[in-house]
Amino acid sequence: MTPRPSGKRVLVARIGAAHGVRGDVKLWSFTVDPAAIATYRPLTDASGVRSFEIETMRPAKDCFVARLKGVADRNAAEALRNVDLYVERTRLPEPDEADEFYHADLVGLAAIHLDGTPLGRVTAVQNFGAGDLLELQPPAGDSIYVPFTAAVVPTVDIAGGRVVIDPPPGLLDGDADDDDMADAGS
Repeated sequence: MTPRPSGKRVLVARIGAAHGVRGDVKLWSFTVDPAAIATYRPLTDASGVRSFEIETMRPAKDCFVARLKGVADRNAAEALRNVDLYVERTRLPEPDEADEFYHADLVGLAAIHLDGTPLGRVTAVQNFGAGDLLELQPPAGDSIYVPFTAAVVPTVDIAGGRVVIDPPPGLLDGDADDDDMADAGS
């Protein structure tokens, strides 16, 4: 059994359906260079306990077809369907561009308003289909989602441990939308 990783991990791939009868699986890579997934080791599941090694990999229509070490038949391959694969952040290359970040590098950063007011911490980077959002957990209350754009997040200071938020009007007003709706109905 592989020990649980102690550092930050990055989601780099997802195992899909079984492919054929010999244990191959479809594999979706989330890396900038999709084929680089074969060079990252060790790959672990979300728990960090199970470890996977890609023995062979070939391109397919919209993914790769991979053979994983120890997966010898279709039943074993099918049991791995939808398993997310992670790698330790320290095993990945540094981003080339100043405005590129690994999600794992953003999680945990302090979020402060442009005026210096603390807003909470970044707990996740989400994408529900319309672009990346930073999920912030304020000191009290529910999560806040802010668009992860240069206009709304003008400063990302990984070394300083913070992001600066310049929210558009109304974004952080809490119940402002409810009040506006009540006024509109009067």
